[in-house]
Amino acid sequence: MNAPDPMMRVQASEAAELKVLIAAPRGFCAGVDRAIRIVELALQKYGPPVYVRHEIVHNRYVVDSLKAKGAVFVESLDHVPDGVPVVFSAHGVPKAVPAKAEMRGLDYIDATCPLVSKVHRQAERAHEGGRHIIFVGHAGHPEVIGTLGQLPDGAMTLVESVDDVTALAPPDPELLSFLTQTTLSVDDTRDIIAALQHRFPSISGPRGEDICYATSNRQDAVKAIARECDRMIVIGAPNSSNSLRLVEVAERLGTPAHLVQRGADIDPAWLYDIATLGITAGASAPETLVREVIDAVAAVRPIVEDVVVTAEENMIFKLPRGLEAV
Repeated sequence: MNAPDPMMRVQASEAAELKVLIAAPRGFCAGVDRAIRIVELALQKYGPPVYVRHEIVHNRYVVDSLKAKGAVFVESLDHVPDGVPVVFSAHGVPKAVPAKAEMRGLDYIDATCPLVSKVHRQAERAHEGGRHIIFVGHAGHPEVIGTLGQLPDGAMTLVESVDDVTALAPPDPELLSFLTQTTLSVDDTRDIIAALQHRFPSISGPRGEDICYATSNRQDAVKAIARECDRMIVIGAPNSSNSLRLVEVAERLGTPAHLVQRGADIDPAWLYDIATLGITAGASAPETLVREVIDAVAAVRPIVEDVVVTAEENMIFKLPRGLEAV
């Protein structure tokens, strides 16, 4: 018996209806909403240009949209001219950055996510209590750089894995605290914290979870649908920690997953010979990109959409003083 013609198989899969499970919650969180709004309100209040230190959030579409309105993104205050306002990104900055802005007389607006700011305050309190801090996070991520920069050099030690915990040699094992980056894998972080608590039984930690509600909710939403999907698409930037974690969550459940930034990144080959596709978006990805990706999928195969809701989100963060009335 002859093997089926691959082209006939592709045509058949194209004609068959593809079930698309859309995770909810997905996309923008309250901290991202707030940060973008801060830049928009600063542009209204001061007029362009408004400078932004680092990408306000990790999403090229968002950054380009704000550039079109007059925002200028730079990686250092050295690139900010005198006499213009500057916004600090949602990821947070080391204390040296606002100190330098004040020294130069720059008007600055801090768009750090309040949940990241909470970690900064926890670090300060632990340090004031004489504790060395073990910080769980990814080296080089802006949030990690900002959090480590809240305290003097050497006051915090970064760990990224259980193996790093094994290699720790803290100055006083009896005086330790741990904190975590807000956008980590819930499962990985749980394992690292368990390793810390096993090795250092007296280590203290925050009363509440440092991993933010939006990160946890989006990972739970992926877990709820991944096993029902033949493939997952995650909308987000390659430098977005929470988006990369969503890819990892799906793949650990045995579902192939792809990170895309726009609908044009969809490879039609991903959609052949599958019955169910899962779609979600990282916390920095706007809903318009979710729709764009769904439309790109529908251009390859007819689809039926099903939104799977695992949590409701109604968090709203206050704007900085001086911008509320703009």
